[in-house]
Amino acid sequence: MKNAATGLCVSEVSGGMGDCERRTIAAEGGGGPSQCSKCDANEAVTGSSCLQCFRSALYAKFRQAVTSHATILPTDNLLLAFSGGSASRVALQFVHEMQQKAQKNSDASRDRSYPVFGVGVAFVDESAAFPIPSTQIDQAIQDMSSILSKLASPVKNLHVIPIENICHSKSMDGRNRLKELLHNITDITGKEDFIRHLRLLCLQKTASENGYNKLILGSCASTIARLVIAATVKGQGYSLPADIQYVDARWEIPVMLPLRDCLGQELSMLCLVDSLKTLDVFNGGSSGVNGLVSSFITLLREENPARECTIVRTAEKLIPFHFNKLSETDDSDDFMTSRWHRKRMNLRPGESIASEILCAICSSPLNKSEVESLRHKVHCCTSMSERCELTCCRSCQFQILPKEPSSVEQFYSLLPQCIITQMKNHSYGDLDLLREQIEDCLLSDCDDDS
Repeated sequence: MKNAATGLCVSEVSGGMGDCERRTIAAEGGGGPSQCSKCDANEAVTGSSCLQCFRSALYAKFRQAVTSHATILPTDNLLLAFSGGSASRVALQFVHEMQQKAQKNSDASRDRSYPVFGVGVAFVDESAAFPIPSTQIDQAIQDMSSILSKLASPVKNLHVIPIENICHSKSMDGRNRLKELLHNITDITGKEDFIRHLRLLCLQKTASENGYNKLILGSCASTIARLVIAATVKGQGYSLPADIQYVDARWEIPVMLPLRDCLGQELSMLCLVDSLKTLDVFNGGSSGVNGLVSSFITLLREENPARECTIVRTAEKLIPFHFNKLSETDDSDDFMTSRWHRKRMNLRPGESIASEILCAICSSPLNKSEVESLRHKVHCCTSMSERCELTCCRSCQFQILPKEPSSVEQFYSLLPQCIITQMKNHSYGDLDLLREQIEDCLLSDCDDDS
């Protein structure tokens, strides 16, 4: 890729750069090498910045997201989703550096009471959903193990999660069940979105079973810009704010996006100049709406690289949901607050929050009309096909659910148990909970008579 603004050639490679290559990159924009505009001491090789200032600026964005939104705290145990791409590779590197610094502070303290957060790494094997040779997956896992082994202590465990595990049942093999489930989804875009959601469910399950309390994703500004445009096209504007925040606590294990302010080109360049090895495992490209949006964003970036940030900043103006902040915890520990300067986004004491009913398939918040339809019709459902339709957002109804009622029945029988449980909760628990929370605002029969 070539950065239209700076003339930089960016590629995801594992090798480093020599002096000759650095001078070549700096001179590509024309005019020959110049001094760094920030430190005025080193040669500028990335637009107007030297390598040291470029890296410092990128790490500062990461650090700001972490400290401002309590993404990483000393007592946390983090699970980092690792695909091998440049974004997840940089996320791993930055989290590792932060952990190393915390470890040094702990070792330097007199009583060594300074807590150090733990880190685990998870890779979701999606070969059951995509035609990828097993040898390629095995090699990727070996490479990931090698990357982790070369990192200094503390040690990080690697969890390899076959995506079909989320579909496993006593009566049917998970791999065959997943293939049959995906076969029932005829829309290409819907199939891609459903696989992405299954991936997140796998990460949630692994985090919960292994004692992790936060999930770190490598989603960057470029990824979020594509998500914003795609969600708009798919009619998911109401739920869009839920997916683009630094914190997403609608899940059992809160999801964090510490690289949200970093561009994909910046992360690729850092991998290049820092010799961070990246992997190309599931990079076959997107199809359908997602593929068209990716092509559109690429064209915008070629005209002006800043447009990705513009898209994200525009979407930031949308009002986030109550779960886009961490739940309130005991802040009486002066050690935690003084050392980490947390800028918490908690509710004030006694402040109530609105309850959101989530789509049973994609977990997007349902809008008002969808909730009203669910509330009035759910108790009248006579079949699973009707329940599936009522408990899903309109986007999932259109892109994922089969059109024929008989096919919906089969689709329901193949769904992972966690999604089926979500549908059942919508039918009973969630609506009852919602009624309890708004009970004071409801009119009684006596009020109606008066």
